[in-house]
Amino acid sequence: MTINCKGQLIDLSSPKVMGILNVTPNSFFDGGKYKNEKEILSQVEKMLAEGATFIDIGAYSSKPNAEFVSEEEEISRIVPAINLILKHFPETILSIDTFRSEVAKTSIENGAAIINDISAGHLDDKMLEVIAKYNVPYIMMHMRGTPQTMQTLTVYDDIVKEMLFYFSERIVKVRSFGINDLIIDPGFGFAKKLDQNYEVFQKMELFNMLELPLLVGISRKSMIYKTLDTSIEEALNGTTILNTLALTKGAKILRVHDVKEAMECVTLFNKINS
Repeated sequence: MTINCKGQLIDLSSPKVMGILNVTPNSFFDGGKYKNEKEILSQVEKMLAEGATFIDIGAYSSKPNAEFVSEEEEISRIVPAINLILKHFPETILSIDTFRSEVAKTSIENGAAIINDISAGHLDDKMLEVIAKYNVPYIMMHMRGTPQTMQTLTVYDDIVKEMLFYFSERIVKVRSFGINDLIIDPGFGFAKKLDQNYEVFQKMELFNMLELPLLVGISRKSMIYKTLDTSIEEALNGTTILNTLALTKGAKILRVHDVKEAMECVTLFNKINS
């Protein structure tokens, strides 16, 4: 199970870690933390040294009820970050967290290797054309509505069954564009109530029937700290536990704020299964 990132084949038979870099002032955990070149480079260097295979840059917060950001503003945040990182760490495999085709296009042209779309192409009709044109790996997440409306769209008859249908439909659509490298993300916290997140997690191995790499992004999310009656800042231990369980259920990429701890999960998981 491999993906092609700018000519480099990444083997996902051993799980990989994707480090999160938010260049937004309002991300739910680290918003505003990386607002100048020194802070961005320091964090990227740290994540790469700790073992991250990918760095995922986001410039539009997708937390519930996040405020709208214009396309121009998103590009103005993300392109300088891409250029800065690739200037200092040219081998970095950059993923771009966006649902806008123009942001994706501009990011790829500036050196990004992967597009991570929370809407799986539903929020921009031109997204799949861009992915096909540039032939980059495409991460498709499950979500309903938009970041502003998703938490009002949480009624399901059978959430996992409906998610499998959602992904099956999107896979057919995306394949019709000739796109090869696909990754699916269950979208924990997106259009899902707390108990629904845990139902999806409990049955997560069912997504392996889609025969695509599975990305899990649960880092410091409310499903952890609300269950533990704690805070985002104190949610690392819970994150580590769920990341470990996600690996046992077939996760191939862990998308995290804390790379060192996630890499320890992967190392011990691989040791057990070696």
